[in-house]
Amino acid sequence: MRKSYSFLAAWLVTCLFAINANAQSVTVSGTVKNGSTKENVPAVSIRVKGTDQGTYTNSDGIFTLKVAKLPVVLVFTSIGFEDQELTVSDASKPVNIDFKVNTTMGQDVVVAASRSAQRSLDAPVTVERLNRAKLLASAAPTAYEAIGNEKGVDVHTASLTFRTVTTRGFVSSGNTRLNQLIDGMDNQAPGLNFSVSSIVGLSDLDVDNIEILAGASSALYGSGGMNGTVLINSKNPFKYEGFSFNIKQGMMHVDHKQRTAAPYYNWSFRWAKAISTKLAFKIGAELLKGSDWEAEDYRNKQQVGVLSQVVGGNRRSDPNFNGINIYGDETSADMNGFSFYLQDKTRRGILAASGGAIDVVNLLNIYMGAIGNPVYPTNAQLAGFYTFAGFPALLQATLQSPQISTPVNTMLPFYLGLKNNYFNKASISRTGYNEQDLVDYNTLNVKVTGAVHYKISDRIEASISSYFGTGTTVYTGAERYSLRNFKMAQHKAEVKAKHWMVRGYTTQENAGDSYIGGALGAFINESYNPSSNWFPTYIATFSQTRRLNANAGNILSDDSLHRLSRTAVEGGRLVPGTVAFNAAANKIKSTPVNKPFGAKFLDKSDLYAAETQFNVSDIAHFSDKVEIIAGLSWKQWAMNSQGTIFSDTTQVIRVNEYGGYLQLKKKC
Repeated sequence: MRKSYSFLAAWLVTCLFAINANAQSVTVSGTVKNGSTKENVPAVSIRVKGTDQGTYTNSDGIFTLKVAKLPVVLVFTSIGFEDQELTVSDASKPVNIDFKVNTTMGQDVVVAASRSAQRSLDAPVTVERLNRAKLLASAAPTAYEAIGNEKGVDVHTASLTFRTVTTRGFVSSGNTRLNQLIDGMDNQAPGLNFSVSSIVGLSDLDVDNIEILAGASSALYGSGGMNGTVLINSKNPFKYEGFSFNIKQGMMHVDHKQRTAAPYYNWSFRWAKAISTKLAFKIGAELLKGSDWEAEDYRNKQQVGVLSQVVGGNRRSDPNFNGINIYGDETSADMNGFSFYLQDKTRRGILAASGGAIDVVNLLNIYMGAIGNPVYPTNAQLAGFYTFAGFPALLQATLQSPQISTPVNTMLPFYLGLKNNYFNKASISRTGYNEQDLVDYNTLNVKVTGAVHYKISDRIEASISSYFGTGTTVYTGAERYSLRNFKMAQHKAEVKAKHWMVRGYTTQENAGDSYIGGALGAFINESYNPSSNWFPTYIATFSQTRRLNANAGNILSDDSLHRLSRTAVEGGRLVPGTVAFNAAANKIKSTPVNKPFGAKFLDKSDLYAAETQFNVSDIAHFSDKVEIIAGLSWKQWAMNSQGTIFSDTTQVIRVNEYGGYLQLKKKC
């Protein structure tokens, strides 16, 4: 009991001492201004020299700092300004600093080149850096688009919200050879395997700086960095406090070429608050809404697999027309080849039905020769085929039976078309639908972010962050994809110190109601008239029309025959905007692509990652001689498309990646 009382007494004395020490603390406050413009400078770091104690100026350039006693030496630092020291001996007088602008080139601090903070002038490779001031001055509507203004960087714009960054390579839609990291997290969509631009991530108000490392960076940032790495870093809530909002509005399509003028909205806000010297949080959101530009390239293309080239012609002049932004006309057939297939199919059926006794093609060839093999046989001549005197009675009876004569009549247009070269080796394609009738151009993107930061000590900071994005946009790859109600979320836990860090994060993806535009156009055609009926009807109409008109003394051109044949097969064609068209389209868009007549792809793939890094030389206290940085990383992709993208119909496919790096750097 005596020991307990002794412990309690000691605890009380300690508390009283702590309270007294706190009571004796001194508050130093002041303002930091730009020495040239006299404007207040936000986010300036103020540290007590020789310690890790410090704070930042707020959005008005004002700071408040509690110190144990005076005098103290305060160190003021900020990118773009010279470091400055000031001795404070009297707390009753506000501290006023005229911060000197740093006019020396290459003083920006970058981390992309070697994963450690260094002046850009000392970096072993070129790093393009956009700090906050440069982003604000950039002539670009968003921070992401400002990347395209940097040296050696190309940005491919597929839609309002889908842009792809490329360095040292050919620009493309969906770059799988460039890393995009947001606060250290890989921004790639796990199922698509490339970064999804600004669909998920930071709002402009929360971007602190962007670094672009052009060229191979796989050794430090993983296998996706063959062409480069883009690091996008957010604002720390301890450093950037306060509430801010940004409203951008405008008008789109003012030239009225595609549609009437439409409004554009981009609203965002950010609120950050340091509750104490230990705890801070931030939340933010952004809404982007507009009417995207329509793809309306209706030139003809010749396509083999995924390779294509623009060729001349249109639907009127080319029966095998395949428009670039027209879908459904990819379904094509060679008239000669298709006719031979149907003729051969009938021939084999008759051979099987007659026990091999009747080869109808050979009989037709004999008959055509017997009547002089005319180019355009008349109906009376064809009718004589069934009573041809050169045939035995058994064969005549067999050919006149319902089981045999019907397929022979069906086969005749294709037989005659091949024999008399009616088709001129032409190919035909189905009539497609314009992209604007199939794809949703009403772009919407909503992003919500939040983070809580806690200072375990003056040297160690922990944080938990979440990023969520959803919306509708258009993406171009091997196909034209409509990403509707696409969702993606990223969650991260991180502990970071000056010399080491540990982080783990996950990316959760949901394709929502996304579908393939090309498949939608093709299957709308199939819904009203299947190709198994469309092509035979077209070819038979073409052949019979040519034969009958020739017998009547009318020689029709191929162009006229193609137009007549297309009219004959498209009487029930679904018209965009009608109830029947919308019903067919909705059914196809809601059916997965691995089901008959489905265009929807299902993707709920996930990414899990963990990594750590240590500056060994700093911890071992020999960084003045050589810098040694070591790191380890692990990633796991859990592919879950239910068979619509990957072969994962039975189970989720898991792919693991392990990596490590060791970097040595010595100043000469």
